[in-house]
Amino acid sequence: MKHLKIILSTFVLLVSLTACNSNTSKHTTADLAFFQCPMQCEGNKTYSKEGSCPICKMDLKQLEGTSKTIETDDISEASIFNLTSKWHTEEGNEILLKDLKGKTLVVVMIYTSCKAACPRLVADMRNIEAKIPAKNINNVQFALVSIDPETDTPQRLKAFAIENEMDGSQWTFLQGTESGVREFANVLSVKYKEISPIDFSHSNIISVFNAKGELQYQQEGLGVDNKDTIETILQLSH
Repeated sequence: MKHLKIILSTFVLLVSLTACNSNTSKHTTADLAFFQCPMQCEGNKTYSKEGSCPICKMDLKQLEGTSKTIETDDISEASIFNLTSKWHTEEGNEILLKDLKGKTLVVVMIYTSCKAACPRLVADMRNIEAKIPAKNINNVQFALVSIDPETDTPQRLKAFAIENEMDGSQWTFLQGTESGVREFANVLSVKYKEISPIDFSHSNIISVFNAKGELQYQQEGLGVDNKDTIETILQLSH
């Protein structure tokens, strides 16, 4: 009987811990109050707990209307960062899509040997980039993903980036595997089909993702009004 009680007690404890852990995982943000010395002895330095200034010893004062949200690294089921395919950048570095996490992501799928739609898509991307203010641009990453990974090697993508003056840090070119590219295209609802060894038919879509990789907006067509695209990027990258 004594052993039975011990077993039951252990079981209850494990269930309780599991429940606690489960509840904790659901909380992805937490609001904190911030405190500061009323004499600002340390300038604008703030503290997350009540106490006294280490210099003048006065009680720290809670700052009104100032709180910060701490976000975890959790990503939702809708995030493209769940995809595990590997990619090579134009610099030859191997990355996962989740390595692009943290910035507003603007994506288009092209191929460098295209002579029709892709040059216009590239122009559309450059036009969008040109309308993003300097204060926002550091929070935005533009990614051009090749639908012809066999031809578009990192070296070729690098040359293409330089030729089109898209070799700044805000630009990234990606070469994946055939299956990885197809999977990514399906997520973006981009359709493409090889119609000859160097020619593809494809959708003309520019997609905007938030910093967690969740799709927020898509611009369809060539040379279309990009007002809503710009507005979405500015809202996400402020």
